[in-house]
Amino acid sequence: MPATPSYRWRADVDDDDLLDLVASHGGRADPGWWPRVREHSLGWVTAHDDDVLVGFVNVAWDGGDHAFLLDTKTRPSHQRRGVGTGLVRHAVQEATAAGCEWLHVDFLPELAPFYLEACGFRPTEAGLVHLSAARP
Repeated sequence: MPATPSYRWRADVDDDDLLDLVASHGGRADPGWWPRVREHSLGWVTAHDDDVLVGFVNVAWDGGDHAFLLDTKTRPSHQRRGVGTGLVRHAVQEATAAGCEWLHVDFLPELAPFYLEACGFRPTEAGLVHLSAARP
């Protein structure tokens, strides 16, 4: 069983580490994604097991009261061991410390137990436009 990871706020993380994490669970890795996204972030939480990146969540924000949880990822070898919950817990703490009033997250229905039960989010009504589907 892997050791408990160390969690870090705004730790140095490079594009290759994130590409490897995404690919580890079958996600589509987009080279250059992290350098483009990082500048829009309030911060991010990483989970490391020794020198291996085993978890990540990005906290984007509007520069004021609203922060947004994006791209929560946990390496398959570390799933179901509290790593994702730890990432979110640290993100909540840091967004609170930064003065944010709200932390938003959207997710697929199968992730509802994680976000609503394990992480303490509550369901809300929201609207969404799938932009690529709306293009003429």
